[in-house]
Amino acid sequence: MYLAVADEESSGVYGAEHLINHERDAVMADYVITESGGIPLPSPNGLKLPVLVGEKGLFGIRIRVGGTAGHGSQPYKTDNALLTAAEVVRRIGEFQPETHIHDIWRRFIESMGYPEEITGPLLSKDGLDGILEHLPVGMARQFHACTHTTFAPTVIHGGSKLNIIPDSVELDVDIRTLPGHDAEMVMAELRLALGDLADAVTFEQLNYDPSSASPTDTPLWDSLSRVTQQWYPGSETVPFLTVGATDARFFRRADKVAYGFGLFSENLSFEDFGRMFHGDDERIDTRSLGLSTEMWEAVANDLLLSREG
Repeated sequence: MYLAVADEESSGVYGAEHLINHERDAVMADYVITESGGIPLPSPNGLKLPVLVGEKGLFGIRIRVGGTAGHGSQPYKTDNALLTAAEVVRRIGEFQPETHIHDIWRRFIESMGYPEEITGPLLSKDGLDGILEHLPVGMARQFHACTHTTFAPTVIHGGSKLNIIPDSVELDVDIRTLPGHDAEMVMAELRLALGDLADAVTFEQLNYDPSSASPTDTPLWDSLSRVTQQWYPGSETVPFLTVGATDARFFRRADKVAYGFGLFSENLSFEDFGRMFHGDDERIDTRSLGLSTEMWEAVANDLLLSREG
């Protein structure tokens, strides 16, 4: 079955989630493959193909900052909500969340065959942040996000007129949570980041979707490992955690196995993908599009034949 929806970038509420809730018999499958994964990643002991077996959780928060309106020509000792909001943004931006070495991350690093001087810090709560400074920026961003709850201020609204000191500002923060972390734990981290300002603002939860993952001891994993040898002989599939959200989470909630996996050409590196992710000139090459299409068809055939056998 091939299922296409239009709102994956808008949280999937009216796409995959709606279909599972209202057209379950039409869309449900035992095994699901969604986006991304499959970017060839060179390693000391051969080419690795990351399979997105899990994803971070979504947690959207709106922070409301209050102040006192006044005339813009008299800013001295005013309670300007925009200035307070700027300090809130600064504190979030400078906050260093705790490093967490979870199971998917550990299995990924242990599968890569890096030398101990790299593996050790990457699996150390105390050493990981230090080694990120020495990695290419695209890879460092991915690795940091895989091991930390992240807080990104993304939208701000405030003020009504050029000559009026604003009495209210709204700030939206995109928070991505790690496996095993719930809303209470995340809010505690956010309050820690804000310090004394945490009691001076109000919080509104915009969404919450916890982290999810599928096991790797499955027929789908075995099919991916077999089929990819057609294009990358000697390669190895390795588990990875995607730091974005995908529609796979809706199927995992229904106790189905869901992975993120395409098949990319070697023209697109892990570093390129990390830098372009929702950024300038985000793209894939046409060869990768062709490889993914061929691979998905081959996996469907392989999986069905193996189950019949």
